[in-house]
Amino acid sequence: MYELIIVGAGPAGVSAAVYAARKKIKAAIITYDFGGQSKVSNDIHNWIGTPSISGTDLAKNFEAHVKAYKDDLDIIEGKKVSVVEKTDQGFKVKTEIGDEYETHTVLLALGSHRRRLGVPGEDEYDGKGVVFCSTCDAPLFQGQDVAIVGGGNSGLEAVVDSIPYAKKIYLLVRSGELKGDATTQEKVKTHEKVEILFNTEIKEIKGETFVTSAVIKNNQTNEEKELPVGGVFVEIGSIPSSNIVKGLVDINQIGEVVVDHKTQATSCEGIWAAGDVSDVL
Repeated sequence: MYELIIVGAGPAGVSAAVYAARKKIKAAIITYDFGGQSKVSNDIHNWIGTPSISGTDLAKNFEAHVKAYKDDLDIIEGKKVSVVEKTDQGFKVKTEIGDEYETHTVLLALGSHRRRLGVPGEDEYDGKGVVFCSTCDAPLFQGQDVAIVGGGNSGLEAVVDSIPYAKKIYLLVRSGELKGDATTQEKVKTHEKVEILFNTEIKEIKGETFVTSAVIKNNQTNEEKELPVGGVFVEIGSIPSSNIVKGLVDINQIGEVVVDHKTQATSCEGIWAAGDVSDVL
């Protein structure tokens, strides 16, 4: 019986594991691997204290930091948690391969995963021109033409992130209007580098070693054309990885675990949530 089980090993889970170990709490961290969403970025510039680091190297640093406390923490790797269940003593954490662990409390650090386009070429060129984090990856496209998919705040902010680097930015908006903040909209609409294509969807991403173009379609006229671009930013939102606790804790309409913003406590006593899986902005 653990005092605490931490589920997930992105920044939130790793931070919790280090603190739990230092406090000598009888704790375990369960994760398939280390790093969270950071692993998909080739070059991260916004990890404070480190001017530039790859997602792979950052994940290795997370792993090394946690394993420095291996004598004070159980580290359960290579396993995905399938469900968390309430018991008389606390909670039972089950993995997809049937392992079960009992604990008095749980910290959910499950993160989220990027919503994808689901078009040909997206998976093939993931990390080779198809990216999901403008803050991390915009500098990689210095002097190139890029396409950014998404008319909400994520898409607009990706445009702003890309303006200092890209030569030309095509903002592809599925609907006939932008939906982000008015001030960001104005900045995007008036910038000379930006061309907004409304009622437009990507149908295919093409390339060789890296992305070379995107096939787009106007969903009103059905006209298709090919944009020569070196990068495609997919900014259509994220999906919180909260399925394992549905029915156990309160979850909002977009799948985030609802927490008390002072304590991170969920609606179920004994369960806390931190990071992207929670509704903390």
